Amino acid sequence: MNAVQHDCEFIRALFVRVRTFTEELARPLTDADATIQSMADASPAKWHLAHTTWFFETFILRAHAPGYRLHQPSWPYLFNSYYEAEGNRLARPARGMLSRPTLAEILDYRQAVNAALLEALPTFSPQVLMLVQLGCHHEQQHQELLLTDILHAFSCNPLEPALWSHDEPQTPDDPGEETPPIDWISSPGGLVDIGHAPSGASKFAFDCEGPRHKTYLEPFRVADRLVTNGEWLEFIADGGYRDPRLWLSDGWTWVQREAIEAPLYWRQSDNGQWTRFTLAGRRPVEPSQPVTHISLYEADAFASWAGARLPTEAEWEISAAPFSPERGQAATGPFTAKDARGFFGRVWQWTGSAYRPYPGFRIADGAIGEYNGKFMSGQFVLRGASHATPCGHSRATYRNFFYPHHRWQFTGLRLARDGA
Repeated sequence: MNAVQHDCEFIRALFVRVRTFTEELARPLTDADATIQSMADASPAKWHLAHTTWFFETFILRAHAPGYRLHQPSWPYLFNSYYEAEGNRLARPARGMLSRPTLAEILDYRQAVNAALLEALPTFSPQVLMLVQLGCHHEQQHQELLLTDILHAFSCNPLEPALWSHDEPQTPDDPGEETPPIDWISSPGGLVDIGHAPSGASKFAFDCEGPRHKTYLEPFRVADRLVTNGEWLEFIADGGYRDPRLWLSDGWTWVQREAIEAPLYWRQSDNGQWTRFTLAGRRPVEPSQPVTHISLYEADAFASWAGARLPTEAEWEISAAPFSPERGQAATGPFTAKDARGFFGRVWQWTGSAYRPYPGFRIADGAIGEYNGKFMSGQFVLRGASHATPCGHSRATYRNFFYPHHRWQFTGLRLARDGA
């Protein structure tokens, strides 16, 4: 088997695995569940299923499979996300108005595109195979978005339905262990290398993760574990949400305007007990679990309260590299494995770094160039992975990014301090 054949088989297996898993995630949903859109930042599950299919149809089949005809010529308008080069599209806040096509029709669409792509796959050049690989990792991003978006939608239902039962093995809501005291991982700093270095088809990274480059760090310490719910309860009890001295100016404005008093999905009962809404329904707040569904503003305020700060993304990457899933860590299920110190597989961790291009970054030509580069403004980098991140989709160089007020994702934090 030559290198191209090997890459083709690798991409075929990846494609089948990713496409199948997306449908498994959506299997518990009714057509109504899959259609609703609870806010403009979220998208219906049905839209996620179709948009990821549109990606393969548009950038792979339409462009590189001679004779391919669109499944439905009117659907690209519905399922294009933000690609200006692909023309007009349905406004994002209106995605929840798509009662048609039905969920069944979209699943048929997926099967038709799957069959066409698998048939054409052996004819693709190495460059096109790389686009298929990009499409698979793009779909893995949407697998996590599908979960976070349906969690938000279900939280708006007074019945607070669960996506999975409590004992479902996929449920990312396992009880926590005893919380260990924080140990600090010290680094002398100095000139370090960060970012992705290309190394073959099996070592994928998004373009924004490179190029690998040098950066200088002062000596620092990073906490060896995440901030927990128990510690967040202390922050609340100490008036953390009421003390403007802890907050960035924009954050304090946001807290007052939105009447923020706790992480998203938390609720306090009349007897003072805290609960949180999860994919398995409403559950008691477990003090030992990592806090999640917090904004950058909240993370930064907590760090100030704790006499610490948020790590930069370079500090995080250097500290996490020895624990990276790329270093042989075994996957334990459909979601990202949890390493002992929680760098990967618990929550996405806010950093204090703005999402900006690395030195030497260049936006790719064509519509694919719109994937990451045009979003490098006004957002902050998160590192690691969450318990809803698919296995194989986390690495030390991964740069997730959201606006500072966003918190419907599985977002948390770890602390950092100056000095070795």
